[in-house]
Amino acid sequence: MNRSLIRLTAQLQLGITLLIASGCAPTQPFFLNESPDLNYYLNSATRIEYPDVDVESLPETTESLPPLAIGNHDYQFWDLTLEEATNIALQNAKFYVTTSGIAEARQNVADQFISGTADQFGSIYDVAIQQTTTQSVPLTVDSNGNRTLPRGVLRANQVGGVEDALAEFDAQASGFLSYSNTDRPRNSGNSAVSTSLFQSDDVTAQAAISKRFATGGVATLRHQMIYGHNNLPTAPLALNSASRVVSSDYTVTMEAQVQQPLMRNRGTLVNRIPVVLASLNEDVSIAEYEIQVRNLVRDVENAYWDLYVSYRNVATAVVARNSAMATQQFAQLALENGTGTLQEFSQAKGQYFQFQAQLETALAGSNLPGPDGAGVYGAENRLRELMGLAATDGLLIRPIDEPTLARVEFDWFESVAQMLYLSPELRQTKTRIKQQELEVISAKNQILPEVNLSLLYRWVGVGDTLGPPDGGTGVFPEPGSSALGSLTGGDFQEGAVRLEVTPPAFGARRELARIQNAKLRIVRERSKLQEDERLLVSKLSGAVRKARSHYQLTHTNAQQWQAFETEVETRLAEYEAGTRDINVVLQSQQRKAQAEISYYRSLAEYSKSLSYVDYLKGTLLANSGITLREGPWNKKAYWDALERARERSAGKKLQYGVTRPGVVRQGPVRDADSVSKIVGSGTSTHGQTLPPGEFEMNAADGQVFFGDANGDSLPMDMGIARDPIRIEDQPLVEYGSSTHEMLQAPQPIDRLSAPVNVPTPAPSIESVQPLRSPAASSSDGASWGTARRVQPAAYTAPAATSVAEPAEYSPQPVRRKPIPR
Repeated sequence: MNRSLIRLTAQLQLGITLLIASGCAPTQPFFLNESPDLNYYLNSATRIEYPDVDVESLPETTESLPPLAIGNHDYQFWDLTLEEATNIALQNAKFYVTTSGIAEARQNVADQFISGTADQFGSIYDVAIQQTTTQSVPLTVDSNGNRTLPRGVLRANQVGGVEDALAEFDAQASGFLSYSNTDRPRNSGNSAVSTSLFQSDDVTAQAAISKRFATGGVATLRHQMIYGHNNLPTAPLALNSASRVVSSDYTVTMEAQVQQPLMRNRGTLVNRIPVVLASLNEDVSIAEYEIQVRNLVRDVENAYWDLYVSYRNVATAVVARNSAMATQQFAQLALENGTGTLQEFSQAKGQYFQFQAQLETALAGSNLPGPDGAGVYGAENRLRELMGLAATDGLLIRPIDEPTLARVEFDWFESVAQMLYLSPELRQTKTRIKQQELEVISAKNQILPEVNLSLLYRWVGVGDTLGPPDGGTGVFPEPGSSALGSLTGGDFQEGAVRLEVTPPAFGARRELARIQNAKLRIVRERSKLQEDERLLVSKLSGAVRKARSHYQLTHTNAQQWQAFETEVETRLAEYEAGTRDINVVLQSQQRKAQAEISYYRSLAEYSKSLSYVDYLKGTLLANSGITLREGPWNKKAYWDALERARERSAGKKLQYGVTRPGVVRQGPVRDADSVSKIVGSGTSTHGQTLPPGEFEMNAADGQVFFGDANGDSLPMDMGIARDPIRIEDQPLVEYGSSTHEMLQAPQPIDRLSAPVNVPTPAPSIESVQPLRSPAASSSDGASWGTARRVQPAAYTAPAATSVAEPAEYSPQPVRRKPIPR
C-alpha cells in the first residue's frame, strides 16, 4: 500500500478520535455506585444548626413567675424609694439597656437590645475592652535584627489601647540559623590554591535584641557566628602563602548599633503621639461609659415617676368608678320610683362602664387609645427591666417617694457654665479635638527629610575552632586557633558610620495633602464643638422653661381639680334634689377625673423637668450621690504597682527638654461647685427653692404683660398660680397593702368645701355588672380571684437572688438583689 495513503488514513482516524473525545463527551462524569440522592448538599449545607454554646441563664430568667394581668393579682407590694431603685439598677447593670444622646425621653430599647449586638450597647466592660484592644500586626525586625515599623512611620491613627501603643517600645529578640552547601564544578584547573570541583559547607547563626527609644532611635545588640568549610587545597603558611592554612574557619562578631533619625521622626513628641492618642481613646471610652450610666439613672427616674403616675391613674379611676356607680344606683332607684327616666339610668350605667374600662386599662394597660397604654403592670415591668430584675417575682413595686412641690430656680449663667464644662458629650468632642491637634503635629513632621545616622561598633574574633584553642599559639590562621578566644582578646575591632538622606518626593504632594487634611479635620471638630455648645444651650433653655411651665401647670391643675371637685359635689346635690339633669352630673364627674389625672401628670413631669435640667448641666450623677471610679484590682496588681513605684523613686528623672509631649489634659474633672467658683454667679448649684408666691414671671400686682413698652399689651391675670397648692392627697403607701385595698375608695379629704355625703361602694374590677345597692358592695376580697392579703414585711426581696460574696481584691459580678431597707 502506498505510504502516503497509510499516513492519511492514520491522520483521519486520529482526527475522528479527537472529535469524539471532545465533542460527544458527557458534561458530568460517571461514578460507580452513583446515587441520585443529594443530601450531602441539600440537607447538610443549608440546614439550621444550633451553636455549641453553654451559658448559664440568670435566675431572674429561669425563675420568673407568670405575668401579672387581669385575673392574676398574686403579689405583695414592694415599697421602693427612688434612691433604692437607682442603687439596684446600678448594682445589677452589666449592660445598660438605654441609648446614648441627651433626649428628654427615650423609648424602651429592649426590642433593639435583643436583636442587636454587644458592640451596639454600653456595658461595664467597654473601658477595659478599649484598654486591651491591640493591633493585628506584630513587632517585626529586619534581617539584621533591627526593629522596624510594619505599619509605616506614620502611626498617628492609633486605634488600640495604651498597652498596645507602648508595645512599640518593647525590646524584641530575634535570631536565625542558616546552613547551605555548594557542590559544583568551576572554570579552573587543579592547582595549589584551587580545584575544579568545588565543595563547601557554610553555616550562619545570629542572635539579636533590638529596642526602640522614645527619641525615635533604635538600639541593637547583635551576635553572629559564621562557619565555612571547603575542599580548597591547604598548605602550611611557610610552604605556600597563597594557599589556605586550615580547611575551615569560624568568624564570631559582637555588634552594637544605634540608628537615630535627625529630622523626620526625631524627638519624644512625635514618637509618643500614638501613646497619647491611645490614652485619649480611653478617655473617650470613659466619657461614653459615664454617658451610659447617666442615661440609665435618668431612665430609672423617669420610669419611677411614670409608675407613680400609673398608680395615681388607678386611684383616680377607682374614685371615678365608685362615684359613677353611686350615680347609677341613684338613677336606678329614681327609675324604680318613677321620678327618673330610662335614658338617665342608661347614661349613668354607660359612664360606670367607661370608668370601669379606664380602671382596667390603668391597672393592666392596653393598646387601645387611652390615657395610659402600659398601666401599673406595664410601667412596673419597664422599671424592672432597667433595674435588672425578673419580670415577675411575686412582688409589685410601689413608689413611695412623692414628687416635690418646692419651687426650684436655677441661675442661668451658672447653669450654662456648668453644662459647658461638665457635659460628657462636650468632653468627648474636646478630646477628639486634642487628638486632631496631635494628628496635625504628626502630619507636619512627615514633610521633613528623612535623615538617619547609624553608628556601628563591632568586636571580631576568627579562629580554626570555635571553642578553646587546640594547640599552637592560638593566633589565626594557625591550626587550633580559637574564634571565641580571639573575640574576647579584643585584638580586632571595627566601626562604621552611615548617614542616609531621603527627602520627600518632588512637590511633596502627599505630605502637603496630609497636613491640609489634618487641619481641615481639626477645623471641623472645632466647628462641631461650637455647634454642640450652641445646641446644648438651646436644650438647657427648653429644659428650664419646661421646669417653670410644669411648676405653673401643677398649681393650675390643682386649682382646676379643686374647682371641678366642688362642681361635682354641688351638681350631685342638685341632682339628688331633682333640680339638675344627670347629664350635667356625669360631665362634671368626667372633668374632675381628668383634672385629677392632669394634676398628677404635671406633678410628675415637674420632677422630671428638674432632673432633666441637672441631666443637661452634668450634675445629675453628683446630685444623686453617684461617683464613677475604678474598681478593685487583684492583690498582685497592687504589689506590682508598689514595686514600680519603688523603682521610679530609686531612679533618676530624665528631662527631655523641648522634645517632651505637650499638655493634653488639664487635670481631673472639677465638681460643679468648683466650676461655679471659676465661672458663674456663685449661687446654689442644684437650684434655689423659693416660696410659691415669688415667681419672677409675675408682677407685683399679679399682672404680666406681653408686648412692647410703647404699644398695646395683653394683660394676663396670673394671681391664681401664685396661690399655694392646697391638695391634701393620700400617699400611695396609705392605699393599702393589697390589690383589694388599693381599689377601695379612699377616705374623704377635707378640701375647699365640705364634701357631700355620696355613697361610694367598691365593686370588683372583674365584675361585669354594677351593684344594685351600697350594701351589696361589702366585699372580703374574694372577687379578686387569686389576690391575697399579706402583711407588709420589713424587707421583701425578689424571688431570685445570689448570695455569693466577692473575694477580696478580686473583681466579681455584682450581686443581683435589691438593697434591704
